Amino acid sequence: MVSITSKTDPYIERLEAGGALLPDSPENVLEVVGILKSYGVVLDAYWRNLLYIAENQFLVFFPFFKYFNGDTSWKRLLRHWWHDRINFEYAEYCMRTMLWHGGGGLDAYLDSVEFQESADAVIQAKFKNNPLILGLNQLFPNFLLEQLRVSAYYSGLGQFWRVMAEIFLTLSDLYDQGKIKSIPDVVDHIKAGLVANANNPITYTVKIQDKAYELIPSSAGLTFLADTAVPYVEAVFFRGTPFHGTVSYNAQAYQIPPDQARFQYGALYADPLPIGGAGIPPTLLMQDMRHYLPEYLHEQYRRSPRGEDDLRVQICISFQKSMFCVTTAAILGLMPYPLNTSNPDERKANRAYLEKWMSRFTVSRLSAVNN
Repeated sequence: MVSITSKTDPYIERLEAGGALLPDSPENVLEVVGILKSYGVVLDAYWRNLLYIAENQFLVFFPFFKYFNGDTSWKRLLRHWWHDRINFEYAEYCMRTMLWHGGGGLDAYLDSVEFQESADAVIQAKFKNNPLILGLNQLFPNFLLEQLRVSAYYSGLGQFWRVMAEIFLTLSDLYDQGKIKSIPDVVDHIKAGLVANANNPITYTVKIQDKAYELIPSSAGLTFLADTAVPYVEAVFFRGTPFHGTVSYNAQAYQIPPDQARFQYGALYADPLPIGGAGIPPTLLMQDMRHYLPEYLHEQYRRSPRGEDDLRVQICISFQKSMFCVTTAAILGLMPYPLNTSNPDERKANRAYLEKWMSRFTVSRLSAVNN
């Protein structure tokens, strides 16, 4: 019987040698940079809409125009009905996945007394002339509070994606200039971006009649890396949510683990083949990215055996490759000691750290993207 450690040893050794979870090749570099260029364009639209919703649609019970970013013209409305638009629903799917799985300082702060007091001040100001809603808030004190927790996650994810969009678009620019030539170059660029923005404060302020209310003040000490990036990787890359139509939600079927910590439905585990089917949220993302593919990547897809007939599936495969590069950057950026340390104890601690990470990849798509 092959042990888990022996299966993951080659990947650990590759990381220790300065490599990545994805092997280095010109084809992989082209795919990863090209798909991250498209993803960066889409993320740029996603984060803007998430922050718009957080700052302008909070405590709105029926936010019919939340995807319009304030532009409710007939032209925009007709394009929306015709579905000639970005699928912002996928951004909300990621936000709700983060909210459900929790973790990190953002999740902890939203359960704090400080947040509840700030939220109550916002509720009182928002509905001071609406006794019906204030009465409802007295009967169900967690209802409006939970709505503001959701709004805080809209803002947190928007701030995280704002940084990531810039990292990915800058990566594409450097590739076009001939400065990104290998997968380790890609990983180094992403890691440098994560480290440079690690301590960016995560804050959330809303305005009611020109008065600002801090729901997450800078004094809360929430930061980009620890409180949004790491929980995002955990919730979206690893755990995710089971897709409707692929597994049974019947509790007696035992197809879904009862413990959220055992979920393995994230981007690093998902089978690309169902992409395009109903109830598969990443289909929305792949549909968005197909509109912004750089020509060199689109041409590679056209030369595949099925051409553009399975374009979304091909995009999904490239996207998974890129996410293993992002995960590599996160793993290396969080290592307890420098990768090139000569201290035996530090090297041992680094090895234990990598083994813990690798144990989570045994049933992921890691072997598939390496083949």
